[in-house]
Amino acid sequence: MASYPFVTLDVFTDTRFGGNPLAVFTDARGLTDDQMQRLAAEMNLSETTFVLPPENPANTARVRIFNRTAEMPFAGHPSVGTGWLLSQMGRGDDLRLEVPAGIVEVKVSADGATIAAPRPLSLGVELEVTVAAACAGLAPADILTTTHRPIEATVGVDFIFAEVTGEALTRAAPDLAAFRQAGASDPAFGDRLSLHLYAREGGAIRARMFAPNSGTVEDPATGSANATLAALLLSLSGDDAGAWDVVQGVEMGRPSRLRATAHRAADGVRASIGGGCVPVLRGEATV
Repeated sequence: MASYPFVTLDVFTDTRFGGNPLAVFTDARGLTDDQMQRLAAEMNLSETTFVLPPENPANTARVRIFNRTAEMPFAGHPSVGTGWLLSQMGRGDDLRLEVPAGIVEVKVSADGATIAAPRPLSLGVELEVTVAAACAGLAPADILTTTHRPIEATVGVDFIFAEVTGEALTRAAPDLAAFRQAGASDPAFGDRLSLHLYAREGGAIRARMFAPNSGTVEDPATGSANATLAALLLSLSGDDAGAWDVVQGVEMGRPSRLRATAHRAADGVRASIGGGCVPVLRGEATV
């Protein structure tokens, strides 16, 4: 049997036991795909990462990201936290992480880490207002459609975005039966149906993310979703760039603060997400 060291972090916070927890296996050489998935399920966090040598020596590391049930092509808080941790381990302040969705560039500073999403904004299908509302335990009237209807969008991993009132956001609660029915009715969603609700509060945003079909009933801070949201909002405006402060996880008792930015580039709308990181635990797993 071999032992594999890991570190846990709280990401998108400067306070221990806030933000979104992440487990990072800092040297995953020798682990099989099945062992990685089992370790991620055992950690029981929204995501766990496994660091491997890069396929291209010009990059810093190859990173595999698993939620409780499946591997992910990209995710925000795992990329922010893993990049920040590798920087603390002496790998530099400008890192390039290989993930299945592409290359994630990470810049580390005294305030934390910021990542550039690996892909430009891409839009998918719309979700019926009634279905989105049912999944969130809300009434259809709670969904605001002035700017956009509930729509699938991605900068590396897919989410459905729906704008709601601030009062409805506080009241929302994921309906597991509605999520299962929605996933079963459209194979394109299935276990990956992730609903990101947001409310505008002045120039800031408050958000919540539900993905119970894949084991995350609610996520305290979703970097990839909020990066995508920034890209989506910019795409619907006439601006060349934009920035938003996002608060998430308040209803879970794990307040998180994220800084989302987006800009128009030659290949489309590009986005970044950043925030603080705090180490919590160190240990090792024997497999």
